[in-house]
Amino acid sequence: MNDTFTIDDLQNIWQKVSILHNGQTYGGQNKNEKIEYINHIGSVVFEIMNAAKNSSDFNVELAVKCAFLHDTIEDTSLNIEALEKEYGQQVKEGVLALTKNTYLEKHDQMMDSLDRIKAQPKEIWAVKMADRICNLYAPPYYWNQLKKEKYLEEAKMIYEHLKDGNDYLAKRLSAKIEMYKHK
Repeated sequence: MNDTFTIDDLQNIWQKVSILHNGQTYGGQNKNEKIEYINHIGSVVFEIMNAAKNSSDFNVELAVKCAFLHDTIEDTSLNIEALEKEYGQQVKEGVLALTKNTYLEKHDQMMDSLDRIKAQPKEIWAVKMADRICNLYAPPYYWNQLKKEKYLEEAKMIYEHLKDGNDYLAKRLSAKIEMYKHK
């Protein structure tokens, strides 16, 4: 991270997203298991920080901020104007690219997002790959086989479109896709 992005900045953004995602949970792999959503956010940030150590020419500050904030527009009360005011235009543009356009048909949303991500710096590509890596650990207990297969196909699409953005994360995503086939 550069000298202007400090541990205090990390703590502040962590607190912000913790408050924004407060009370949100997702289903774990065991019946009736609920996991705090902030766990997912932290996991994506950890992937990005690890990727930064294994990547050259990587804007860690941009990637970490977008990793922290990647689901805020979709899932919280934070609006685009407040996001830009607090984190700047580049972070806003990255988060917007990572946000699904819910005005489109469901089957068109991922391709639209991937197209918008590819117009961004490669750090945004990295956040999307890190997000999917984290989502491939274990499917929620209530997903049926068809849902798992569709999710896996979407992961392959993400890999194919973004693999050139970060070699380290592309290898991680490819490995997670292979492991997920057996879940």
